[in-house]
Amino acid sequence: MEALELLLGRVSVSRLGEPAPDTAQLETLFKAAFRAPDHGQLRPWRFLTVQGDARERLGELLAEAVGRQPEAKSEAEAKARKMPLRAPLVVIAIGCPQVHAKIPPGEQLLTVGCAVHGMLLAAQAIGLGGIWRTGPLAYDVHVAAGLGLAEHEQILGFLYLGTPEGALRTPPVVEVADFVRAWP
Repeated sequence: MEALELLLGRVSVSRLGEPAPDTAQLETLFKAAFRAPDHGQLRPWRFLTVQGDARERLGELLAEAVGRQPEAKSEAEAKARKMPLRAPLVVIAIGCPQVHAKIPPGEQLLTVGCAVHGMLLAAQAIGLGGIWRTGPLAYDVHVAAGLGLAEHEQILGFLYLGTPEGALRTPPVVEVADFVRAWP
């Protein structure tokens, strides 16, 4: 697949099945992530991979977090429990900003976002599919604690990866002029 074709045709894939990326493919995805623009080479990221039975344990952690909310309903807990089962592999992207005189935390978190985007592009390039999800549970302190995050770390997303089920959708046409203006 040519680079421009990949960049212009990338789409999120929500219906993902087996097989998950194998070891070599997963290493390729992470190598692509590590090519993200990274001012100062701080590498302000880390990733957790969740597959097999660990997805069910992650689902329990998510359900616990939902259950801690006063207005929680059992349906919401059941939905949270099933979330990690949407794909054979979940990669949790964690931002780990460092104190630096010239590189603010916000810039470092953008670097992590670029890393995740690189993983999505690499996945599509090798015939896999992926979707980046967040939602309230990505920002939940119970979930962060259950995953072992340090106080300065934060979840930036759950990257679901697997084999696309069905054909990839066609990306919508977006007019450049709707979003780009010359200044002044």
